[in-house]
Amino acid sequence: MSELKGACIVGQSGGPTSVINASLQGVVQAALNADCITHVYGAAHGIKGILDDVLYDFGQEDAEEIELLQYTPSAALGSCRYKLADPDVDDTDYKRILEIFKKYDVRYFFYNGGNDSMDTCSKVSRFMEENGYECRIIGVPKTIDNDLVGTDHCPGFPSAAKFVATTAMEVLRDAQVYDTGMVIVMEVMGRDTGWLTGAAGLASINGDGPDLIYMPETDFYMDRFLAEVKAVVDKKGECFVAVSEGIHYPDGTLVSDTESRAVDSFGHAQLGGLAGLLADEVKRSLGGIKVRGIELSLLQRCASHLASQRDVGEARRAGFFAVESAIAGASDKMVGFACKREYGYYCEFKLVDLAFVANKVKTVPREWINEAGNGITQEFVDYMLPLIQGRQEYPLENNLPRFSHFKRILAK
Repeated sequence: MSELKGACIVGQSGGPTSVINASLQGVVQAALNADCITHVYGAAHGIKGILDDVLYDFGQEDAEEIELLQYTPSAALGSCRYKLADPDVDDTDYKRILEIFKKYDVRYFFYNGGNDSMDTCSKVSRFMEENGYECRIIGVPKTIDNDLVGTDHCPGFPSAAKFVATTAMEVLRDAQVYDTGMVIVMEVMGRDTGWLTGAAGLASINGDGPDLIYMPETDFYMDRFLAEVKAVVDKKGECFVAVSEGIHYPDGTLVSDTESRAVDSFGHAQLGGLAGLLADEVKRSLGGIKVRGIELSLLQRCASHLASQRDVGEARRAGFFAVESAIAGASDKMVGFACKREYGYYCEFKLVDLAFVANKVKTVPREWINEAGNGITQEFVDYMLPLIQGRQEYPLENNLPRFSHFKRILAK
């Protein structure tokens, strides 16, 4: 295939993670070193930065600051949750994107995000092809929910899982200080899947994990939940519960559902408040025992101080692979991970069709959840353990983390 020469744009979208910037670093460094890529631009706040013509010139950033991206949590370019319309219904945004691509001679577009972001990639790719504009488009996976299909796991998930498991261990030790029993309900992120909540069960390997784990893959019954909590309390004098924010009743209604709950542009409910709700139910049911609801909230997304070294390294290499693949001629693809665990952990990269990934959800296999639906099996543990390995060492300044800082010089 003939060489395609032109500029590239990289953007970040969706919820931030502790390693999304490691992928950004991989893309930027690979693109800056590629002879066929003339300029490397970063879109401010994802696709909105392209629509608003707010692009940062990475060619004018300090190499040291780009190198520090691998140690820097959250989305350095800023993120968004902006849903593009179906181009067959309204192509206004797409015409604007094409206008910006032509203005800067953009021939490569890399978008780092989850399944909604892959939907954006797929739509933009199709529009460019239908309008005869050659631009190679690659999605770079990211999500702590670990719910992207076509990949063994998603960058960001292992580090968030390590944080959840570690925090579970610490919370339990805190709850056991006094000689009076306590029920802890810890709410973990996970709208449609229980990958991250299940990771709390890793703490049980060291004897410090939850007694009960509830995930969206199985229906939730309040009466059964209260009975199971009581059974653990009667036996141990205490109970530790980990629960996904997206658990639902058999009819699909979220346990935490309220009429006033806000939704984003993709129609996703902004969840939260479940831990307090369940804690109140336990208080009413059991009485006489101290109950505490804990919502990890944003803390679990970007805890780079507990990042998995393997997660950081894979995220960075995924960015490099995206650029290498695009230069080689690939487009309309997402970077996926193909992993083996039989004789030690091994992972290599592959390319997956964007249309196969967009708007689909990978759930925890039912056989990885125990029969009662309130815990994980050994298969889940065997899948997870290799992903959280290694401690990421990071530079310090004044004995605090030294994060990357950009000059954010606008493209001209």
